[in-house]
Formats: sequence, structure tokens, C-alpha cells
Amino acid sequence: MDTKTESRYPEVYARSLRDPTGFWGEQAEAIDWIEKPKTVFDPKAGIYGRWFTDGVCNTCWNAVDRHVKAGRGEQAAFIYDSPVTGQKRKISYKELLDEVKAFGAVLHGFGVEKGDRVIIYMPMVPEALIAMLACARIGAIHSVVFGGFAAKELATRIDDAKPKVILSASCGIEPGRTVAYKPLLDEAIKLSKEKPQAVILLQRPQQEAPMTAGRDHDWAALRAAAIRDGKTADCVPCLATDPLYIIYTSGTTGVPKGVVRDHGGHLVSLNWSMKGIYGIDPGETWWAGSDIGWVVGHSYIVYAPLFHGCSSVLYEGKPIGTPDAGAYWRVISEHGVVSLFTAPTAFRAIKKEDPQGKFLSGKDLSKFRTLFLAGERADPDTIQWAEKLLKVPVIDHWWQTESGWPMVSNPVGLGAMPVKYGSPTVAVPGYDVRVVDEQNKEVKPGTMGAVVVKLPLPPGCLPTLWHQDERFKESYLTEFPGYYKTSDAGYKDEDGYIFIMGRTDDIINVAGHRLSTGGMEEVLSSHPDVAECAVIGVADQLKGEVPCGFIVLKAGVNKPPAEVEKEVVSLVRERIGPVAAFKLAIVVNRLPKTRSGKILRGTMKKIADSQPWTMPATIDDPAIMDEIKTSMKERGLAAG
Repeated sequence: MDTKTESRYPEVYARSLRDPTGFWGEQAEAIDWIEKPKTVFDPKAGIYGRWFTDGVCNTCWNAVDRHVKAGRGEQAAFIYDSPVTGQKRKISYKELLDEVKAFGAVLHGFGVEKGDRVIIYMPMVPEALIAMLACARIGAIHSVVFGGFAAKELATRIDDAKPKVILSASCGIEPGRTVAYKPLLDEAIKLSKEKPQAVILLQRPQQEAPMTAGRDHDWAALRAAAIRDGKTADCVPCLATDPLYIIYTSGTTGVPKGVVRDHGGHLVSLNWSMKGIYGIDPGETWWAGSDIGWVVGHSYIVYAPLFHGCSSVLYEGKPIGTPDAGAYWRVISEHGVVSLFTAPTAFRAIKKEDPQGKFLSGKDLSKFRTLFLAGERADPDTIQWAEKLLKVPVIDHWWQTESGWPMVSNPVGLGAMPVKYGSPTVAVPGYDVRVVDEQNKEVKPGTMGAVVVKLPLPPGCLPTLWHQDERFKESYLTEFPGYYKTSDAGYKDEDGYIFIMGRTDDIINVAGHRLSTGGMEEVLSSHPDVAECAVIGVADQLKGEVPCGFIVLKAGVNKPPAEVEKEVVSLVRERIGPVAAFKLAIVVNRLPKTRSGKILRGTMKKIADSQPWTMPATIDDPAIMDEIKTSMKERGLAAG
């Protein structure tokens, strides 16, 4: 069967570029507007134009109220599944509406009005999602900061967003440990110049926190009082161009980059994406295995599934260790999940612990039909392993915090395109994705270059950075005039398939040859004993840079590490050639990652080159950096 002829993608994509106002005007019909936009796109507004400039809407109404009104009140909006606390809970759209109305009233009680900022520093609990929707309901701008984020980093975000109120919890729960949030929050407030008027604290039974008199207020008591007194908050009309939220890009230092998301474009694009990209229907159960601290959590745990009338899984756990490598299969089976979206690193962790997929035995995955991966490059070996195990299509797709929704994907809802391993497939309708050289000229198919998107960006993408228009232009729009710079490198093939080979910084220059570390990682991960890997360029006096590979072995591998190291070096030489100058591979127990699963290659490179470095605020476990440094020193790297 030739899926290509059956896909509606080519015509839909062509139309989205030929007639963007017609295309997005049609998608806007699926949204409830207080005042329908007469202008779909105004090229003179904002920095590169703005979408739906005269439209008035409310995000919370579209996520919750309209579904209750349409008869979905009894359907689960969220399914909370927390293996770390042993709790499971279904929250219907009707219950969610009552909770959000009450919490909106609580925020009003602290003087929070339209345009005020609220920082949410919380774990993966239903209250965090209720808080986000309550902010959207009253027109307040939320900024979710990853729970347990370092105090100094949280302080920079407090100073930038200037929140009237901070919402937090006493603790987060990780496998085998409890993370106290309150001391981190107290320290952040102490360090920040801007002071919130109040902190609303959710006390979790696993670890209660002392309250600061006059500033801290008990979440449960405030909620109970609002419900008892019948206090509710109505939906506040917001311009489509008003900010809905600020999300700070991970790993930033100094003044952080606050990506702004607006109401109207976000509503229209995310609602379209659930069917157009993911092929999900209203009423189905969808699961994004991420955290609300990341953009995936904002877009695909909270907003998009609710706009579309789905049931969304809120999972407080890990792919392994809560309790084992079968955790994902249990959730899919128990809740009838039709589609899962997670990071490739989650599947590499499962593959490492259970390469044969024994934990899948006895699980009912009959409703499950697609697995989506994004967040890091998905190596073909992991995709093929997952396909064989799950017997469903495994779709790699690519996007960023800045875009807010996918830029390149296999559009399942329009009819899937043939898969090419190593490629997230094709540009999503609305995105004119190009590959250019340093002179901003498009390169030939198969040639590596900078991946850029022709302006204007489609609805849902960032219009600017929070109070930093000039920095927005300088960071994203100046280097390639007329285009948005993604800072990713890659190429397009003859069929228009896009291959993302890594961050522009991950292209290394070996004796004048521009080589992709992503291409080398692909070779390393194809070795049968390798669970995951990372390749970095290390400074070399003779060649400028030479690659160094770090590999983690699968569970149960009995070979001496030195033997696997030798084999992967030969493999790279055989598949990429001597030009790669790949001579050093180091077996390590684990790789340093952010809490969303991104490998911290930049920090590893600084250590290898004996350059000054700081512990990344987003790191999952700081102890790993010491392990990596020791491994490097044993092999003659990281001398400083």
C-alpha cells in the first residue's frame, strides 16, 4: 500500500503556504470566540506580524467550560496517575470547571487581575494544572518554573516576571527521595529584588513545610473557604494577542529568555494539531509523558488535549524505577491510552533496563496506536526497537520551546507519510522550513546547513520575548534576515524530508570537514550492546576538533568495556570513514541530562576542553558530572 498517495498532506501543506490567512481563518472556526477575528493576520503588527489581532477569546473557556456546555461534563479531563505516592484520580470536565472557578476566585482574593503574573513552582499534581487554567480564566499570565529548580535560577525568573503571587508545594517526590521545595523557594525570594505579595502553598502529606507568617497561605484552606462561600471567577475576555504565559528556556543564565505565548494563535494551532498531526479524536485518552515545567507539558498535557475535548494523563513518575521498566506499559494498558508522546531518552532508558521487552507481557495495549518522540534526536536503533516491541508506528517529530507545537512531523491525522529513519519527516502545515548556508542561501538537497523557518511564523509560535523585543530580534531574526533561526543544523533530501542532525554547536570541524555529532551517535547507538550515547567535539591542536564518544551499555552486557569501545570506534570508521577521526570512546555508567532528558553535551565539552563551567540548573543529578569528569581524566581529557 502506498501511503504517500493516500496522505492529504501535500495539498494541505501547499495551501497553508499559498493561502495562510484562508487556511488559519478556517482553523479558527473550531474555537469559541467572544469576538470573532475579522483580521486573520496583520503583517504590520508586532515584530514579524500578529495573528487574529482583533479577536477576543478566553483560553480556559475553550479548555473547560465549552466541553461541559456541550455535554462532556462527566468525561475525564485529567487522569492523575502517581506511582510515587500510590494515588490515582480521575477529574471530570465538570469537576475541573468547579475547581478552576474556585481557584480563580482565590487568586482574585489576592488582587490578581488580568495581566498580572503568577509563578507556578510545583510538582506533577492536579493542583498545578488547575492553577494554570485558573490564571488563563482570569487573564493572569502564568509562568511555570520546573519544581525543584535551583534557588538562584528561580530568583532570576522572579525578577524578570515580577509575579504578584507564587504558587508552590511543600515537596516533590522522586524515586526513593523527597525534594523539599519550600527551602528553595524561600532562598529564591530572599535572593530576588522583586518580592511576591503572597505565596500559596500546597502541603503534601509526604513532607509538610513551615509557613512564613504574613506571606504564606495554605492552599487547601483557601480552596475550601472559596467553595464553602460559593466564590467563583468568570472568564475574562482577552485579546488574541494578550500574553497567556511566559516560559523560560532551559539552561539560561543572567537575564533569562522568557518566551511569550499569546491566547488566540495558541488556541487555534494547538487545537488543530491534535487531529492534524497526532490523529486524535475528542473523547480519546492521550498521554504526554513530560513535565509541566517544559513546553511539552504546557502544550500537550494541559492545553491541546483539553481544547480538543480529550482525556489527558498526568503522570507523576518515571519511565523506569517507579517501580520498573514496565511503568509506561501499565499506564497505557490501565487507562486505555491511544497515543503516547515522550522523549527518546525515556525509551532508551526502558531499552537499557529491559532490552527484550519482558515487562510488556500481559499488558493490554489494544487501544494503543501511535508513539511520538521528540525533545532529542531519535536514533533509528531506538525507533526500530520500539516499533518491533509495540507493533505500532513510532513517529519522531521536531519542535522547540519557542514554537510551542511541532514544526516537522509525520502528519498522522492527514494520512501518514512513509517513514525514513533518522528524519522527523516533513514540515508541518504553516511552517516554511528551509536549509541555508552562512550567506542565507538555500543549499542543495543532501547538503548540511542551518535549519531556518521563513517569516512570518504560524500561529502559536512566540511573538517575542517577555519585555525583550530587541533581544528577540537579535537572538532569532538577525543572523538570517527574513527567517527565524532555529539554532539546529540539518539537511533536506530530494523528497523534502528534513533531517535534524543536532544543534548548530554540535557540528564539529575536524581538519576542515564539517561533521555532525548526531550522525556519529546514530552509528554508536546501532551497536547491539549500546543503550545510549553522546558524542562531543574535543579541542585538538592539530585538527581543531576531534570527536569523543560516551556510551552507556545495556543491562546484562558481559563484555569488557574496552572491547565495546574498540568495536564502536571500528564501526564509525567503517560507516563514516577515517575523515571522522573517531578514535576515542568511553564507557560510562550514565550520561548527564536535564530533567527533560536532554543530554548536557555543551557542559561535557567544556569539561573535556578544561574550560570554566557551571553546574546546569536543569541537571537531573549533579553527581553524574563528577563521574564524567573522572572518566575523562582517566583518558587524558579534562586536565584543568
